[in-house]
Amino acid sequence: MPDIILQGLTKTYTKGATPAVDRVSLTVPHGEFLCLLGPSGCGKTTILRMIAGIEHASGGTILMDGEAVDSVEQSRFVPPERRRVGLVFQNYALWPHMTVARNVDFGLRLQNVSPAEREARCRDVMTKLKIADYAKRYPAQLSGGQQQRVALARMLALNPDVLLLDEPLSNLDAALRLEMRAELRRIHETFGTTIIFVSHDQWEAMTLATTIAVMDRGQLQQVGTPDEIYARPANRFVAEFIGNPRINMVNLADTPAGAGQGLAAHLIRRLPAGAGAVACGIRPEEIRLVPDVSPDALPVTVAGIMPTGGSWVIELAHGEDRLFFSTQSRPRLKPAETVGCLLPDEALHLFNAEGRRLTIPGFGLSEAA
Repeated sequence: MPDIILQGLTKTYTKGATPAVDRVSLTVPHGEFLCLLGPSGCGKTTILRMIAGIEHASGGTILMDGEAVDSVEQSRFVPPERRRVGLVFQNYALWPHMTVARNVDFGLRLQNVSPAEREARCRDVMTKLKIADYAKRYPAQLSGGQQQRVALARMLALNPDVLLLDEPLSNLDAALRLEMRAELRRIHETFGTTIIFVSHDQWEAMTLATTIAVMDRGQLQQVGTPDEIYARPANRFVAEFIGNPRINMVNLADTPAGAGQGLAAHLIRRLPAGAGAVACGIRPEEIRLVPDVSPDALPVTVAGIMPTGGSWVIELAHGEDRLFFSTQSRPRLKPAETVGCLLPDEALHLFNAEGRRLTIPGFGLSEAA
């Protein structure tokens, strides 16, 4: 299986317009399970389509196994059918007039694979995906999860080097999404195929991918494991995009050092002089509540308790400021109750005026790890 390397990949649809993909460089080692994650319109699907060969790059190079398959500089473009990639569309694109078996072997027929080999390969992949019993059914007779398995089986039967998935679970209900997440992980472990999938769902990315590439406005923001992306966000956008409930972000820029009694003033007094932090974030689960107020524990009032099923989100008020605390233990707090709130130094994420993460000794999980 090939490594996939993107070098300064750019896509512009209209001359002079803002690029849909802006100089993205990324390496996907063979066997990787990578998620391109970001909000709608950030360029992630465009990258997937360029890797597949459906879109031409406006600049930069795509390498597969060391060979350029799309390069403006080299005037080289390898057509999709020669790239050994399989693309599963968001709507699955199954042939409605064909049975499951005919859908699965459709690509093999186009490749003139012999009937015996075609039957063996299709039977093997349908068995592994647990759809062999539906071979004679038509797509309209299947559930959404079963249709997705058929679409995956059609691609896997071709034995592609790379499997590309565009929002693979977006059309499924919550129960099926959970089931298919486990199914996709099993497929990756069983077949060992390099998988690149596009998603705007952070939990989908965190639970499926071995590596996440976070994008915004056509640019790559951070690449790392799910733990790295969550615990050590490279910038403020990543910190605020990843996490549910969202990270608590406190604006420090408008509070003079040593002034006031609010949350920003409390945090500024703890930072070294000249630290340059204009924003400070803390994940809801990193907050610590204690019964008594002390110099280190801010007095906060319980403004609301929201059960989410298996966990609770508690809104805390400190004057005009608000913090959200999350816990998986049933809270014994009551609305309007006052408790102490601890914000550990090692749990604070500090960002400068450009939104980049600051490295300050003693602050942040990256320094504590």
